[in-house]
Amino acid sequence: MRLSKKRSRSALAALVGIAAATLLSVGAVPNPAKDPVGAEIARWSEFLKSNKSSDEMWKQAKEATEPVIARADEAYRKGRRFLALQRLAAAGVNLSGSQYLQALSPAAHTDAGFEAEWKRMGEVLRADLRTPPPAALAGVQPAVVRAMGEAALPQVRIFYDASLEYGRNTMPDAGLFYIGSAQAQRDFAAFCRRISSPASKPEPPLRSLAGEIDRLEGEMLAAYKPPASIDNHRDFILSHAALKEARELDAAGLRYGSLLRYLQAAQRFAPLRKAPAQLSGPALGKRLDEIDAQLASQRFDDSIGRLFVEAARDEAAGGEGRSPATAAILASDVLPRYFAAFEPATPVAPKPAPRVTVTLVRWPYT
Repeated sequence: MRLSKKRSRSALAALVGIAAATLLSVGAVPNPAKDPVGAEIARWSEFLKSNKSSDEMWKQAKEATEPVIARADEAYRKGRRFLALQRLAAAGVNLSGSQYLQALSPAAHTDAGFEAEWKRMGEVLRADLRTPPPAALAGVQPAVVRAMGEAALPQVRIFYDASLEYGRNTMPDAGLFYIGSAQAQRDFAAFCRRISSPASKPEPPLRSLAGEIDRLEGEMLAAYKPPASIDNHRDFILSHAALKEARELDAAGLRYGSLLRYLQAAQRFAPLRKAPAQLSGPALGKRLDEIDAQLASQRFDDSIGRLFVEAARDEAAGGEGRSPATAAILASDVLPRYFAAFEPATPVAPKPAPRVTVTLVRWPYT
């Protein structure tokens, strides 16, 4: 049974919000005219300004993405290119989905047209719907660019598969938006290949994070109880969704993407549990300086860690849309997890054998 248009649009708004929630260096200010990252930010900024569509879906997407692109541009102009790329990745999915949706003919927005378009795009995306091999982005540098690209690869299949039933059970435009999002993930992975440039250090020695992922999931499950599970239900869902991605990427051998999603999951979860007193003011700045020095001492590509340092410095500055508390979480919880990921894996205790208890209740008169 189809949902009403009002409920369908609400569901789409939730999708837009979840994508925006995935948001999370320093160098000379790049030249946007010569840098693909700057050029892409400028392209989407212009699209936001010039698109005068009155469609409700576009209004929701614009409301969610406009501030993200503005902050991507700000980070870029401050020389924080990795942070800018992270924000561009988050906003680009919604913007690409909207652009794709608006470019379709009126016939595609009908039930029959949607089904035909879904089949057509299945052929277009055929190569990218396969399970990506561990070496799909081998050679892409620096490590943080490869990590973002690896995290995008499985999303092509996830969005495409979800689009059919979503469109059938809500309205065609909702399914079409998902198809556009699948295409956007494919394009972003290709974009990461295009902007690859030699790193100044060797590749990082990444390993499986299965043990760390298990432990973090255990923490999440322990914290998921009233009243926190009721008051912060959406935050728990987003945290666990990121951790689920980390687990799937790890199992697929996509270690760069797994590390990125694991750290993002830890960042989202940290405010949901009781934590010691947070760093602030000069103490926070000093700690970030120490982490900077620790990263510089690493003999391998440290760009994934630097992404989170730059995010922390951005948040620590305060102001609209920023949270010094988030900066403290990054410095005291997330970045220590980053360094621990390069230490030998901690032995994982064997899981208890599965046990099922069945209780039979006899209903009266049966």
